[in-house]
Amino acid sequence: MLPPARCLPLVLLSSLLVGSGLACGPGRGFGKRRHPKKLTPLAYKQFIPNVAEKTLGASGRYEGKISRNSERFKELTPNYNPDIIFKDEENTGADRLMTQRCKDKLNALAISVMNQWPGVKLRVTEGWDEDGHHSEESLHYEGRAVDITTSDRDRSKYGMLARLAVEAGFDWVYYESKAHIHCSVKAENSVAAKSGGCFPGWATVHLEQGGTKRVRDLRPGDRVLAADEQGRLLYSDFLAFLDRDDGSRKVFYAIETREPRARLLLTAAHLLFVAPPPHNRSAAAEPGAPGAGAAGPGSRALFASSVRPGQHVYVVAGRGGARRLRAAAVHRVTLREEAAGAYAPLTAQGTILVNRVLASCYAVIEEHGWAHRAFAPFRLAHALLAALAPARTDPSGGADGGGPGGGPGARADAPGIHWYSRLLYRIGTWLLDGEAVHPLGMAAPSS
Repeated sequence: MLPPARCLPLVLLSSLLVGSGLACGPGRGFGKRRHPKKLTPLAYKQFIPNVAEKTLGASGRYEGKISRNSERFKELTPNYNPDIIFKDEENTGADRLMTQRCKDKLNALAISVMNQWPGVKLRVTEGWDEDGHHSEESLHYEGRAVDITTSDRDRSKYGMLARLAVEAGFDWVYYESKAHIHCSVKAENSVAAKSGGCFPGWATVHLEQGGTKRVRDLRPGDRVLAADEQGRLLYSDFLAFLDRDDGSRKVFYAIETREPRARLLLTAAHLLFVAPPPHNRSAAAEPGAPGAGAAGPGSRALFASSVRPGQHVYVVAGRGGARRLRAAAVHRVTLREEAAGAYAPLTAQGTILVNRVLASCYAVIEEHGWAHRAFAPFRLAHALLAALAPARTDPSGGADGGGPGGGPGARADAPGIHWYSRLLYRIGTWLLDGEAVHPLGMAAPSS
């Protein structure tokens, strides 16, 4: 019989193989000959997905109009694809301007159109609108929407054109009018769409032995400031990076408070704890009060992209033993692109204080409790490994965890998304409603 220290690596290896099989294995019908996918035209007034355009399950909320002299104008890029005809009735080139994500989908659709109908090209009748010709909060004002037809303007083709747009990857497609198809994409461009749930590498955490450390420099064995379910401050073991992307460019939401003053950058799909409104908050509801829930009753974890000025987040105030969490009003929320990499640290507690602001270690679904329970097997495996092979989690011993991704069966400094996170994401997308999963929760695998 193998000793426990030898058995555990075998168990973890088996888990890795099972996880890989579930996450990347063949789908239904493996071994059968695949037939070409039959495409069904959309019906007039049908839209896919079957939710409102400006919801998480489709193209997401309206982010604000872009004008030529605004800071966000640089988000738009011209499309000079010769296989696409741009109507450009204003003769300003505005219809050619769009976000990179919209451009990618439109170019893919242009190829599909030529394959479907030889000699026919894709035609864009409306793109970015700088003149206010569309309804209030139209995604045309952000370069995230296009209205399209075929170059021959054969209306009998429009239902199939809409279906091809769905297959090309547009986030929302609507057979809006007998005269055109409306398509739109999510707010973040191709950089932000790969954001996952992370912090920039220069963000700092507080260590148990004193001082601070940059997130990108964390190693297994470090103990960092976190909070328990009652909102009481404590130090928790850093276990692994659920995602690590060194040196990449990401779009972060910058959440700023004044009293106490703090500033936290995190990606759209990451969870942040938000306190109940002041008029619903009592002394017993303050973090650390007897009987308080996670960071206090009434608090909840929201996607960073859902946090708005006027809401309250938890910021650590005071020094030494007098430190405690305080609800601080959000003064400003902005978008900021950084090239400092992106890192998603996991602690045993499931929470972490980054730049003095309390955040969840989780992302993708807006349920911190569910996510924390889903990681229970991972925490158990890590605890067993630490008990049986303590040198593997000793930072002074150069802990490496053993393999890619961080934590059990993984190296903490390896880049990429942890296999356990990827497995849970795959399972979640099977089991949960599309509205429950943030559309920018995880980068799509490279083809």
